[in-house]
Amino acid sequence: MNTSSISVVKRNGQSEPLDLDKIHKVITWAAEGLNVSVSQVELKAQLQFQNGITTSDIHETLIKAAADLISETYPDYQYLAARLAIFHLRKKAYGQFEPPKLRDHVISMIEAGRYDQHLYDDYSDADYEAMEGFLHHERDLNFSYAAVKQLEGKYLVQNRVTGQIYESPQFLYILISASLFASYPKDTRLGFIQRFYEAVSTFKLSLPTPVMAGIRTPTRQFSSCVLIESDDSLDSINATSAAIVRYVSQRAGIGVNAGRIRSIGSPIRGGAAFHTGCIPFYKHFQSAVKCCSQGGVRGGAATLFYPLWHLEVESLLVLKNNRGVEENRVRQLDYGVQLNRLMYTRLIKGQNITLFSPSDVPDLYDAFFEDQERFEALYAQYEARDDIRKKALPAKELFSTLLQERASTGRIYIQNVDHCNTHGAFDPAQAPVRQSNLCMEITLPTKPLNDINDENGEIALCTLAAFNLGALQSLDELEPLADLIVRALDSLLDYQDYPVKAAELGTMKRRTLGVGVINYAYYLAKNGKKYSDGSALELTHDTFEAIQYYLLKASNRLAKEFGACPGFSETHYSQGKLPIDTYKKDLDKICETELKLDWDSLRQDIVSTGLRNSTLTALMPSETSSQIANATNGIEPPRGLVSVKTSKDGIMKQVVPEIETLRDQYELLWQMANNEGYLNLVGVMQKFVDQSISANTNYDPSRFEGGKVPMQQLIQDLLTTYKLGVKTLYYHNTRDGAGEEMGDDDCASGACKI
Repeated sequence: MNTSSISVVKRNGQSEPLDLDKIHKVITWAAEGLNVSVSQVELKAQLQFQNGITTSDIHETLIKAAADLISETYPDYQYLAARLAIFHLRKKAYGQFEPPKLRDHVISMIEAGRYDQHLYDDYSDADYEAMEGFLHHERDLNFSYAAVKQLEGKYLVQNRVTGQIYESPQFLYILISASLFASYPKDTRLGFIQRFYEAVSTFKLSLPTPVMAGIRTPTRQFSSCVLIESDDSLDSINATSAAIVRYVSQRAGIGVNAGRIRSIGSPIRGGAAFHTGCIPFYKHFQSAVKCCSQGGVRGGAATLFYPLWHLEVESLLVLKNNRGVEENRVRQLDYGVQLNRLMYTRLIKGQNITLFSPSDVPDLYDAFFEDQERFEALYAQYEARDDIRKKALPAKELFSTLLQERASTGRIYIQNVDHCNTHGAFDPAQAPVRQSNLCMEITLPTKPLNDINDENGEIALCTLAAFNLGALQSLDELEPLADLIVRALDSLLDYQDYPVKAAELGTMKRRTLGVGVINYAYYLAKNGKKYSDGSALELTHDTFEAIQYYLLKASNRLAKEFGACPGFSETHYSQGKLPIDTYKKDLDKICETELKLDWDSLRQDIVSTGLRNSTLTALMPSETSSQIANATNGIEPPRGLVSVKTSKDGIMKQVVPEIETLRDQYELLWQMANNEGYLNLVGVMQKFVDQSISANTNYDPSRFEGGKVPMQQLIQDLLTTYKLGVKTLYYHNTRDGAGEEMGDDDCASGACKI
């Protein structure tokens, strides 16, 4: 095309002729060291140039031209596009490529109301000079294209109405570090800031969206996951709804336990009124979840929990189903169905499950979580009584409905409440776990609120982060990283604000953390291991043993410095019981690997001086933060060597790490014949994890006769999950063949992923 007649509108509004040489220099700079074709990007971009084009639009065109060329054969275009995007981002933020001095930037941002005043009050000029000395702005050029788009869309401080961005990534990392360690002694804190900055800016540690987007700003709520329990009263239901609204607006994903709410037809005020049942109140919760976006960063999302033996369960199981009318469906929530040993036993034996309204059998509802033997005894007693409303259904029929709805919607989740309590951090006699969270990896105690200011209720919060397994050269690296992340997240608990008093009281009592992992698929590939053939069992066992051991060690060290959390006495840990003592021993038949670390000494230290944090681990989804680190998602196998990620920020291509050398080592999701190998690995992880795991089941109908997954297979996988001691199941994924490399920005855009 003839470009000589094209004029360009500069950022200051002036026009000048298009300068192809300037464009060539920028692309050549961005292409240094990469296996890409500068001329191919230039040609692709020039096709879209037109007279009057702005310099900003030219840059956007160059970025898109490079991004469109990302492929398995030429993965380096992801870095070319990223460097061009960083160049553009800095130009928009600063008017030039070079960032300003850190102190000058902080002062101007505080004056504009975009950064927290404490960053000026807590640090001297000398402190800022020291931090400037270990800032590495060149690390901005190490991001992939998907990472830069996620930073622009979710993390960097900006005006979300106009899209104006005010900072670049290294400022984000250094100021998060400065914020989290601001209260540390002045003679040690710069050392912690530098080490933490190094760990997060080189992607060894991965931080969640609320932390990345919020810390350093005047908004101070960074817990990713919020668990709220409702009682069976109007006051409690309304308090639950009010708490949901406050936390959804603060970027949090919500878990709601509505299992206590009585079933339709129950008497109210001694029969003066007829109860409308669960569905109207679920709709009420749905309205609260969807009434506001999460700080402009995420849309509201929640998972609601109830027991399989609830009298209304036949109606509740189909709430997401596309059939039916609006009055009998609540489709914008996800659901966690709660099971235990007795439910599975009735299924295996071909017996009935008897349904009750929890309001008629409150002691049965409590025992469901607190004491399995007592639950079974009470259940048999209530089944034998004629004075209580109940309904018996064949267990196989009920489980079939549950699994059909899970398969058709993908978003009916499973919680094994007995495993959550017997193999969890908490003593169920003192602090039972009665629900999970949005993404099924958090298992913490809750108590219902009677009003929004109720100080006797308990809202559970969990603050997340993750180790990047792909960045480890040795498991010994986990010890200093564990110390850093526990210190940082524990500091965050005191640094943040609490919109609801019951959340603050619960957090200060338990100080719960959830550290997980990203890049597990890459970790397996570079170690020559596969998901499905058993080769990864020992590596996984040793890795997750080290993760839990070093996190506990770090929390024990903090307890010696700052004191154990006040709720330590309500944990299994205080009794000397560790996750390695309470896991399902069926697992030993699958993985015979011996423990490698000195657990006996650690056990003695924990009993003697306690833990700063009641929980340390939870394996969460990590769609967004994995893209930041150019890592594979959490513990999941990738769908393709190049995945096309869809989110509110558009469509982005992400390439698996080291595709050139490890192409044949990766095991892709739909290459696995069944779920067995994956579930075995989840079971091994769960042996050590004191909360839970966002684990998925995946089905390719083409592998089955008639192109349909048989119910028996779904039941078998569910029973396997229970037998291995797995606490929760998250998504049910079905291969449709139409977009096997497509991946959604999952977790329903909720914040409990990282």
